Amino acid sequence: MKTNFVAKEMSLTELKDKLLVERVEFDKMRLAHAVSPIENPRKITEHKKNIARILTELRRRELEVK
Repeated sequence: MKTNFVAKEMSLTELKDKLLVERVEFDKMRLAHAVSPIENPRKITEHKKNIARILTELRRRELEVK
């Protein structure tokens, strides 16, 4: 599966902003899906994976500095 999301090319502030947006969208979709099934539940998984990718990249950069 190919993704168009590339965390390595983003700046630190862009990553943090994107993380905030992804978490908000993930929470909204999860809540909407709990109330009534959403059209494409795979998007929930996509947001979850994007959050993990961002957190991994942030952690990698943190360890690089030390």
